[in-house]
Amino acid sequence: MKHLIIISIFISLLSCNDTKENYKLISSVPDLEMPDNHLKFKEIEDYKNYRIVATHFRTDKNELRYILANEKAFKAYNEKKPFPNGSKIVKIGWTVEKMPNFNPALETKQIQRIEYMIKDSKRFSKNPGNWGYARFVKKENQYKPWNKGTSSCISCHNLAKDNDYLFTKMQALQ
Repeated sequence: MKHLIIISIFISLLSCNDTKENYKLISSVPDLEMPDNHLKFKEIEDYKNYRIVATHFRTDKNELRYILANEKAFKAYNEKKPFPNGSKIVKIGWTVEKMPNFNPALETKQIQRIEYMIKDSKRFSKNPGNWGYARFVKKENQYKPWNKGTSSCISCHNLAKDNDYLFTKMQALQ
């Protein structure tokens, strides 16, 4: 009987440990597609499991942006290596407002947009750096694909050519 209890406890501990290590957040995103390059919102459905690499504040838009990277991109950032195919960078743009209980500080209010870049030398061989872009804007509590296409993304990211077309450098903790 004693051995049975010990084995049961051991199995319980193993199953708890396995659950904890394999825990994944599910990011339910709408089934939307960019009209010009056919990138789907669903392609980053697991973005809540990506790692934060930086934050930015766009003064012209009064928007705080979180920059996230999937495992491939995070590893490249961390090792200061070129981004491999399959790297995904997600940018979430939030409006901000003063914190009601601590007025000198700002906090996020509403998501304005979720954008992403994916490195894919087959699908985006004609794009600089082989990056594909997608932008989904949130209006009236619903996401919609950016209706102006991705040419503005490409032209803007050309400004960051020396950093593999990314504006974001990893903000490493020291």
